Amino acid sequence: MNYELNNLSIGYGKTVVAHGINTQLEAGKMTCLLGPNGAGKSTLLRTLSAFQRPLDGNMLLDGKSIDTLSAQELSRLIGVVLTDRIDVQGMTVRELVATGRSPYTNFWGTLTSKDNQHIDQAIEQCGIQALVKRQSGTLSDGERQKVMIAKALAQQTPIILLDEPTAFLDFPSKVDTMLLLSRLAHEQQKAILISTHDLDLALQTADTLWLMAKDEEMQIGTPRQLADSGVLARFFHSPHVAFDSEALRFKVN
Repeated sequence: MNYELNNLSIGYGKTVVAHGINTQLEAGKMTCLLGPNGAGKSTLLRTLSAFQRPLDGNMLLDGKSIDTLSAQELSRLIGVVLTDRIDVQGMTVRELVATGRSPYTNFWGTLTSKDNQHIDQAIEQCGIQALVKRQSGTLSDGERQKVMIAKALAQQTPIILLDEPTAFLDFPSKVDTMLLLSRLAHEQQKAILISTHDLDLALQTADTLWLMAKDEEMQIGTPRQLADSGVLARFFHSPHVAFDSEALRFKVN
């Protein structure tokens, strides 16, 4: 399933944060959303998640406007993983992952054998089998992030949007998380969008980059395309940083 954005304008009230966005999230690809603070990354993610309405333009899921879809229909199409740290008391990791099945369960939240199968599969895919009996409040930041990704996987949505999934993580956990999301996009044909400040990791793992800056048109392409065209060096220009286009890395001068 592809998520198409046509002439999209985003913002609050009469304040336009970004406009003229024309692109799409493609199935089987991991896209990284990059840009400085204040560029509109979080606003774009909230708009794509249907948490707030666009100011103009339209958003299409396989040709259908999201305005025509019910909340339950959207919950079966788009999974969202936010930066906010969860504060859930008295719930095990498995129970937390199981909440991803809420769009499919009855009023009482009764889990079927199929639901349990999806939960177990998500736990295995994220490699958190050893955590399933742990209380969610005892998890480290890295463990918590993997659990929340497993919850999104249990939701079985073709599209997953993640806001700063590597925030608060140590470097090995950042790498593990980015590689996990890349593998899930490729192996399960999911369209995955990640907002991140981990520029070097994004350059090494993303299939596509969306570059946002204030008062500039969004730049879109593969890391190699944007490096060869000079866009990356210009976009993240600093007198203290040099961009190595061959290695796809930024270096301190």
